Amino acid sequence: MLSNIGFPGLILIFLLALIVFGPKKLPQIGRAVGTSLREFKDATRGITDEIQEEFKEDVQAARKESVK
Repeated sequence: MLSNIGFPGLILIFLLALIVFGPKKLPQIGRAVGTSLREFKDATRGITDEIQEEFKEDVQAARKESVK
């Protein structure tokens, strides 16, 4: 999604945010967005790790069944 925006689009978004929120609020908003993205990435990484661990356990169980 963000790959289609390009540099001019990012400048336009920044200018609109500067006009709407003002220069004093912009760093706070940026910090909040960064924190939210980091938490989202951590949560998705945790879920992905759990799914991969369960898949590994299922594969190991299937291998044990096939050896018998």
